[in-house]
Amino acid sequence: MSEPLTIIGNYISPYVRKVLVCLELKGIPYRIDPIAPFVGDAEFSRLSPLRRIPVLRDGDLVLNDSTVICEYLQDRFPQPSLYPADPVKRAQARWLEEYADSYLGDVIVWRMFFQKGVRRFLFNEGTDEDVVRRARDEELPVALDYLEARLPVAGWLFGDISIADISIAALFRNAVFVKYHVDAQRWPRTAAFLARAWALPPFLALAAYEERTLRTPLPEQRAVLAEMGAPLTDTTCGNAAPRYGVMRLG
Repeated sequence: MSEPLTIIGNYISPYVRKVLVCLELKGIPYRIDPIAPFVGDAEFSRLSPLRRIPVLRDGDLVLNDSTVICEYLQDRFPQPSLYPADPVKRAQARWLEEYADSYLGDVIVWRMFFQKGVRRFLFNEGTDEDVVRRARDEELPVALDYLEARLPVAGWLFGDISIADISIAALFRNAVFVKYHVDAQRWPRTAAFLARAWALPPFLALAAYEERTLRTPLPEQRAVLAEMGAPLTDTTCGNAAPRYGVMRLG
């Protein structure tokens, strides 16, 4: 591979996080343009017609959607494998990835993180506290009950760490950003599973960038990340004023 892969997408996105953890676990070099989709310029719209992140560029190839990107990485760089070899377990892993991306994404990202973070700090809009309360007290416990019955007491879902483990852990990081912590007494397996996942070197390394990003105004984030040594691209697609668009899920 002559040039590192390029990822477009912000460190605090769980879908970007999922892709970056896969890259890190596979030891694949990459560069990142850490933009939020809300500030993507015309070039970003050309590369991502739905204005979603992440975007992967591999030479002339452009891919959208975190699931598509992770499957491409697995096909192109098979080892170490992040998908179970057994077809039944592989299908189960893909389902849990989809469950995380769709249901957890809707509840954690859009009903909690977006409401309490993005709407307030990027668009100067009020938080719909009823939406947040329903997500926290009613909708997220449904997911936690479901996962508690399936997550292992120790280790990972299918032996070695897989896309299912990565996806679940990536989504729950955004719950922490809005001060939600899984109740270890009510959901002990889930709480222990998340602690194990977040202790892995890729999650720990990304957490440093995430935490600085959260504490830094959007126009200053790129400079701060450069000072931290993040593997940034030479140019950015994040030059437009914040605006809503077709951006849900990744």
